[in-house]
Amino acid sequence: MRIVLVQPNYHSGGAEVAGTWSPAWVAYLAGYLKAKGGYTDIRFIDAMTDDMTDDQLREKLAAERPDIVGTTANTPAIYKAERVLQIARELFPNVVTVLGGIHGTFMYQQVLREAPWIDAVVRGEGEVVFTSLVRAVDEGQWPDARGQVKGIAYAEGDKVIATQAEAPIRDTDDIVADWGVLDWKKYIYIPTGTRVATPNMARGCPFTCSFCSQWKFWRDYRVRDPKKVVDEIETLVKDYKVGFFILADEEPTINKKAFIAFCEELKARKLDVMWGINTRVTDVLRDEDLLPFYRSAGLVHISLGTEAAAQLNLDLFHKETTVADNKRAIDLLRKNGIVTEAQFIVGLENETRETIEETFELCMDWNPDMANWSMFTPWPFSDLYREMGDKVEVHDFSQYNFVTPIMKPQAMERGELLDAVMSCYRRFYSKKALFHYPWVPGDKVRRKYLQGCLKAYMLSAFKRQFYNLGKVGYWGPHTIKKVKFAFDRSRKLEATPDFAETAEWKAASKRKQEEIDAGIRAYKEAGSPLDGSQNQAAGEAQKVMACGGGGEQMSEHAMLSAMGGCGSGTDQQLSEHEMSRAMKPCAKGEEPELEEVGAKR
Repeated sequence: MRIVLVQPNYHSGGAEVAGTWSPAWVAYLAGYLKAKGGYTDIRFIDAMTDDMTDDQLREKLAAERPDIVGTTANTPAIYKAERVLQIARELFPNVVTVLGGIHGTFMYQQVLREAPWIDAVVRGEGEVVFTSLVRAVDEGQWPDARGQVKGIAYAEGDKVIATQAEAPIRDTDDIVADWGVLDWKKYIYIPTGTRVATPNMARGCPFTCSFCSQWKFWRDYRVRDPKKVVDEIETLVKDYKVGFFILADEEPTINKKAFIAFCEELKARKLDVMWGINTRVTDVLRDEDLLPFYRSAGLVHISLGTEAAAQLNLDLFHKETTVADNKRAIDLLRKNGIVTEAQFIVGLENETRETIEETFELCMDWNPDMANWSMFTPWPFSDLYREMGDKVEVHDFSQYNFVTPIMKPQAMERGELLDAVMSCYRRFYSKKALFHYPWVPGDKVRRKYLQGCLKAYMLSAFKRQFYNLGKVGYWGPHTIKKVKFAFDRSRKLEATPDFAETAEWKAASKRKQEEIDAGIRAYKEAGSPLDGSQNQAAGEAQKVMACGGGGEQMSEHAMLSAMGGCGSGTDQQLSEHEMSRAMKPCAKGEEPELEEVGAKR
């Protein structure tokens, strides 16, 4: 039984400007297949890193002669993933073709209709589902008994069938990655010039931001044993010579106790590896006294989801911060020698040159080490899309990559929006290159790291890869009217996501959903573009405390319950109502009582 896993060849000029990323999904899936299924004949083709043409991929697949071909796709990579499996089917009519990933999880109706050569779509977490599917094929039960495989969708004639969902893996320590399946010389992080890995410490997220769908995909929030995570990192460092890693968690600092234990274990083993994370502004403020300790454990880079300068936009996105919180968090990180990266979302319907300039000025005032301006991207399976989908004109998912303006602002053309964003990048990094990166005082590690980041940006810009500028033909303000995004207008949203089914899979609580809806209503009612005074007034009027609240954090009691089988001695999870109550600070060291309101465990 030969299984071939393929990373589809999709590029967008976004995160890949920092280097070539090792695909963690392959390592975790291969490790589970070997340990739990006994399947060892697993091959991996990284068509993305090797930038393979269809003919090159065809040749590689032909040489492998697979029984099963599996690939994955986020939304922008979906057509490339479908093409991978089409090539496999053309080569081997009897091969079993399988698609996994977040897009297929929620959009399987459309995927199976537009790509009938796909035998099955894995919905949600893949290890158990894919292993069950492989076993069914191996034992000769495929396709007759495919309806008995939990967690998949498949086409039967004109009908699309989704089987019963597979439960999330309670004990995530049961998943031991096989990083040896990767060719490690390919995966280099440009800022440090070392090999890079993307392990995870937790799966899922207890919060329900309206623009995000990761919490829906993973469903339950589960945390691994920090010592076992460090075991994995030690293997990466010693066996595969990894010099930098990024925790792939949505927010790895949510569980403060586990994160501290992780850092302590890293320090104790003296692995001499640098690393980075993405986290919430509120967690930085919470852990002010611990930042020097985090830095001593090798944490050198934190990307903050500041998201929007306009407070109203923060509320729309269901974030829990104020602009003042964002500035203070960046100041604290800088003070403690940690590189700060601020993330901004632009391109909503009410965007103008003036609001983008306001965001830029606020960014300069905050003075992060790095900044990214991402185009608002309306995932078709997100809560936000449910209310804003009627304004989406482009359904060419290959362009849903955070660098292409899917949404067209009322007061701007798409070329103008791109130019305004490029103006932010030019001014920000020109100033940093001349007056900041070469002269970072004191911390040699931080200075060298920032100079490496600048090198990555310059290489990408020189090759015209950054933000897909070469593909769209942007060379500066004089080319605004010549920019061509080349949307495939023939692509339609033919099978809309079943939001009722999504709600059964994983949904926000009623209270949180009401807050999401309130933010969307406020955004819609604003109508015309906001000026600075309106933004300020919106920020002072109300702060939506939807994802745990500015100062609210999970108590240890709540975290243990949320971890379920990973340390609490129970396989039960907190209901949304219980999670909400448990977020509130404990008074006088006492845990808050939990209360049932008909919530399902």
